[in-house]
Amino acid sequence: MNRRDFIKMTAGTSLAAMLAPAYAAEKPKQPNLLIIHTDEHNFRTLGCYRKLLSKDQAFVWGEGVAVETPNIDWIAEQGATCTSFYATSPVCSPSRSSFVSGKYPQSTPVVGNDIPMRDDTITFAEVLRRGGYATGYAGKWHLDGRGKPQWGPKRQFGFADNRYMFNRGHWKKLKDTPDGPRVAAGTDKRPSYAVDGADEKSFTTDFLAQKTIDFIDAHSAKPFCYMLSIPDPHGPNTVRAPYDTMYNHLKFQLPKTANKSTEGLPSWATKSGGNKMNAKQMSLYFGMVKCIDDNVGRILKTLREKEILDNTIIVFTADHGDMCFEHARHNKQIPLEASAKIPFVIHCPTKVKAGTVVREAMGCVDFMPTILRLMGQKPADTEEGRDCSELLISGKAPMDWNDIVFFRQGGKNEEAWVGAVTQRYKLVLSSDDKPWLYDLAEDADELVNYYD
Repeated sequence: MNRRDFIKMTAGTSLAAMLAPAYAAEKPKQPNLLIIHTDEHNFRTLGCYRKLLSKDQAFVWGEGVAVETPNIDWIAEQGATCTSFYATSPVCSPSRSSFVSGKYPQSTPVVGNDIPMRDDTITFAEVLRRGGYATGYAGKWHLDGRGKPQWGPKRQFGFADNRYMFNRGHWKKLKDTPDGPRVAAGTDKRPSYAVDGADEKSFTTDFLAQKTIDFIDAHSAKPFCYMLSIPDPHGPNTVRAPYDTMYNHLKFQLPKTANKSTEGLPSWATKSGGNKMNAKQMSLYFGMVKCIDDNVGRILKTLREKEILDNTIIVFTADHGDMCFEHARHNKQIPLEASAKIPFVIHCPTKVKAGTVVREAMGCVDFMPTILRLMGQKPADTEEGRDCSELLISGKAPMDWNDIVFFRQGGKNEEAWVGAVTQRYKLVLSSDDKPWLYDLAEDADELVNYYD
C-alpha cells in the first residue's frame, strides 16, 4: 500500500466515523399510555369542563358550588378537552366493553351489566402487548360476568398484570394479603362496602393509585400501558376523612331541571326520586371527586420524577355520568347529558397542542382506533368506531367528517332506546315513546322536544 492510498483510507475512515453520529437516525421512543378511568362521573364536577360552560350550566347545584380539580384540569390544559364525548351506552359494562374494544355493545355482546365479553375480543391493550408493551390494569373491570369481587380474572384481554383487577363492586377499603389483594371490610366470604377506618393507604382510590405508581416505578424504562379504573364516584356516596366533611359548608340547591313539568315526557326522562336535594350526598360525591383528583396529582408527580411525563399519553375519562339530581333523577341509563356525556381529556405531548378544545361528537367506541393511531400502532381491524386522531391533533374536523355518534341502552330488564347525537342535536328513539329531538344550543337544559 502506498502513502497516497493509506492517507485516502484513513481519511475516509475518520470522516465516516465523524459523520456516523450525525447521520444515525435514532429510533423514536414509543409513548407510554396511562388511562385513569372513573365510574359514574358527572362532567360538571371538573373545572376544565365548567370553564367551557355558561355560568348557568357550570353551577347547576348553586352559584359557586363546585369542587376544584387542579390535577385533572392540568391534563386538559396541557392537551385536549372533548366537550361532546358520549358513553356508547350509559351503563357500566356496555360502556367499558366499547371503550376497550372499539366495538358497539351488541358486537361484544355486552348490552347490559354482568354479561361476559367475548373471548375473541381484541382490546387496545392486546394490540400494545403484542407490540412489546408492558401492560396492566388495576380496579373495577365488570366484563367477566357476575363474579364479585373476583380478583385477577383469568381472561386478561391483553392486560398482562391484572393482579389488582377485580370484576365488579364498589369497595371502599382494600388490602394486600399473602393470598393477593382482598377487600378490607367484612370477611373474605362476605366483603362489605363499609368505609370505617379507611385511610390514605387502604381507601380504594388511594390503594389503586399506589398500585399504579408501583407499576410505573417497575416499568418506566420501557414502554408501558396501564389502566387505572377507580370505582368512585359511583355510590355508595362514602369517602374517607378528611374528604367526608370537606364540602359540608356548601349550600347545595336542587338543579332547576328537577322542577320541570312531567306532562308528555318520554318514559326515559321522567322524574325518579331526585326532587329533594340531599346536600350530604352531594357533599360526599364532591369529596370522592376531590380524592380522585389528589391521587391524579400523586401519579403525575411520579411521572415527573421518573422524567417520563413528556413521553406519556394520559387519558382521564369515565364509563358514564351521574344525574346528581338533575331532572329529578339519580344515577345513569338515560340519554340526557348528565348521564350520557362523560369527561374525556387527553395529554399527548408532541401531537396534541395544549389547550385544544374538540367540540365534535365522539364516543367510547372511538377510543381504540383513535389511541392506536396517536401511538403509531396499526389498528386491530376489528374496530367499529372512528379514528378521531385528526380532531385531536389539528383541533379541526377532516373534510369528510361525519359528526354523529350513536349510543344505545337496552339489556335484560332494562328500558331500551337508541340515540344519535352531534355537538348540537340529539335524537332519541324508543318503541314506547314518540321521537325526541333536543337542540343543545337552544335548550341546554333538555326540556323541549324539537322533533315536530
